[in-house]
Amino acid sequence: MDFDPRTDRVPLNDPDEAEQARAGETVPSHDARIRHLQRVPLFSGFDEDELRRVAELSRIAEAPAGTVVTQIGEPGDSFFIIIDGAVAVRTPVGAGSQLQPGDFFGEMSLLDGEPRSATIVATTDLRLLIVDRSHFWRLLDEAPDLLRRILTILSRRVRRLEQTVQAILRGTNPT
Repeated sequence: MDFDPRTDRVPLNDPDEAEQARAGETVPSHDARIRHLQRVPLFSGFDEDELRRVAELSRIAEAPAGTVVTQIGEPGDSFFIIIDGAVAVRTPVGAGSQLQPGDFFGEMSLLDGEPRSATIVATTDLRLLIVDRSHFWRLLDEAPDLLRRILTILSRRVRRLEQTVQAILRGTNPT
């Protein structure tokens, strides 16, 4: 895996492109991304053209277990979708859930412009699809069904957080 331990952040390189370059292949990197996207439930039902557009607006990065992917309070410049691996979510309320392949994070900072609301740490080696701020809104404009799916999941997360806060206030176990 390509990773810079000095920065402890997800690298900016695309491991599929690097692998293809080492192998001397001329296969477009978009094909590898499309194969990854086809496995992500967020993109289920997307046709080949829609997946190709998502691939054009994204990149893939890898990071080893223990990497801090996002830090609470920092500016948010990217939206992340887990392709392989798992992450732990830590919020001001405490340790949150584990996110698995197909789950996403980082959308809130891109939607509202506020700093990150959670620290995300890789609990396993990780492969992420990353959409940077500069492409996020274009992607949502071009794939309105994706916007609906993100908003539905975001709403569910807010409801779970509200339930957790209420349980804490009542002094009961939220699980």
